[in-house]
Amino acid sequence: MRVVVKVGTSTLAHSTGCLNIRRVESLCRVLSDLKNSGHEVILVSSGAIGMGVGKLSLKERPRDIPTKQAAAAVGQCELMYTYDKLFSEYHHTVAQILLTGSDFRHDDRYLNFQNTMRRLLELDVLPIINENDTIATEEIKVGDNDTLSAMVAVSVGAERLILLSDIEGLYTADPHIDPKATLIPEVTELTPEILALAGGEGSSLGTGGMKTKLHAAELCMNAGCEMVILNGESPSLLYDLFDGKQVGTRFSRKST
Repeated sequence: MRVVVKVGTSTLAHSTGCLNIRRVESLCRVLSDLKNSGHEVILVSSGAIGMGVGKLSLKERPRDIPTKQAAAAVGQCELMYTYDKLFSEYHHTVAQILLTGSDFRHDDRYLNFQNTMRRLLELDVLPIINENDTIATEEIKVGDNDTLSAMVAVSVGAERLILLSDIEGLYTADPHIDPKATLIPEVTELTPEILALAGGEGSSLGTGGMKTKLHAAELCMNAGCEMVILNGESPSLLYDLFDGKQVGTRFSRKST
């Protein structure tokens, strides 16, 4: 199975912006094991700006574009150094790919991206993708890595996209404020009622939220790709998912 795994800033980092070492080590171990079992794994990783915030000892996520881009430039180095070190321990080679929305809109660049991804997978490399926040502006950026990961999944013909988040899945209401909220195990159609369940923007360090996840689900379902939301606090849930157990919220691919 060709699978895209997206990990959010809230999963990778503590609220301080500093790396959550234990969780990242667990994630890399599980992904390496899935790769060892024969799956093709592509990782879409947020966290550059968040980790840059911690590295630069900023008090909060910057709001102005130049500081965001500076934080991304610093944080991306830290992020890839960490991934390279951890995946190397399990004898896997990683590659960094930084994208913007214009890479999907221009035919030549989009084809180059697809060709590069195809060759990396043939070479048994684990591609790690992020938006190029250091140069991205409103005109060219995708804007969030939930959407970016769905665009990647569709582009490479992945069978499954897994969003690792700070929530177990899609709920009937916001579980942080409604104790009666229940997890929805499977979504077969994005009805107006389902779309109405989208909440706010997510964590203070990240840019995602349930709204962007449902948009990602729409892109995937329309392309025949399954999408799953899992709690990133426990990367071992990926084992349960691949073992066929019911975990998180599964957005079924549309029948063709």
